[in-house]
Amino acid sequence: MQKAVRTLLLSTALLAAGTLAARAEAPNVVVSIKPIHSLVAAIMQGVGEPGLIVEGAASPHTYSLKPSNAAALQSADVVFWVGHGLEAFLEKPLESLGSKATVVELDDAPGLEKLPFREGGPFEAHTHEGEEGHNHEGHEHDKDGHDHAKEAEGHDHGEEAGHEGHEHGEFDMHLWLSPDNARAIAAEAAKVLAEKDPANAETYNRNLAGLNEKLAALDKELAETVAPVKDKPFIVFHDAYQYFEHHYGVMAAGSITVSPETLPGAERLTQIRDKVRTLGATCVFAEPQFEPKLVNVVIEGTPAKAGTLDPEAATLDPGPDLYFTLMKGIATSLRDCLGQGG
Repeated sequence: MQKAVRTLLLSTALLAAGTLAARAEAPNVVVSIKPIHSLVAAIMQGVGEPGLIVEGAASPHTYSLKPSNAAALQSADVVFWVGHGLEAFLEKPLESLGSKATVVELDDAPGLEKLPFREGGPFEAHTHEGEEGHNHEGHEHDKDGHDHAKEAEGHDHGEEAGHEGHEHGEFDMHLWLSPDNARAIAAEAAKVLAEKDPANAETYNRNLAGLNEKLAALDKELAETVAPVKDKPFIVFHDAYQYFEHHYGVMAAGSITVSPETLPGAERLTQIRDKVRTLGATCVFAEPQFEPKLVNVVIEGTPAKAGTLDPEAATLDPGPDLYFTLMKGIATSLRDCLGQGG
């Protein structure tokens, strides 16, 4: 009888302990965009799954917050976002809805490499030839009166966008497209989560170590993938790839638009088509969310081919493996399209 009572008490204690553990589960974590969500999800494996704001094929450049997103922010313990220059739609909600949460702006993560915006298009961003022809036409003079000044206003420049010279007026915010930056982002996420949830700190740190090993292997693989096409210039839809280019030494020659919120006009497209011919650009890359038909306009009458790059993982399912699929997809698309050029 006494043994049965002890067994019952032990079972009750274990059940109570299990209930307390369930209540002490991972913090409620919300992440803005898929690439960052993937890195945070990798850190949280075995503990919990973070929520995601910008789902499906939506883009942070054009996103409008949904009621379900607002509710997620309201109940969040931790919110990870890149920063003002990318997810501008989150600024006010984070102030009003995320007040109880720890809000982590990842463009401030220690060890992050931050590259300045390439001004005026960009076209031939690393040289100044022909600036009067296109680079500064809209940026300074807005001669054709339609797109260029607005493009800068919508995304790239802190003063014009109403943030009084915040960092997104200075730095390209597609930070995750370098594996070194992915490591810095993951390290910051692990640090914040360990501080917020010390009971699972060991798991977060173990996951970080494993993720860093996978990122090192990915880095080597991507370098080998793009090595055969490093000397071939290409055009992108918007200037999202600078970190990838800088890290792997590939040659983006320019973009169709500075910012995907504002589509280019006819004169801009003509200028780009001329530049494709002049440079001998092998490929012009569209993006899944934005007007691929514009790419066909640009390559018309040139030997260039059309390709697709997906810097924000619009076509991928969220999860800890997404980051690796995303980066391999960019490298493979560059190799396959540029490699056709002979």
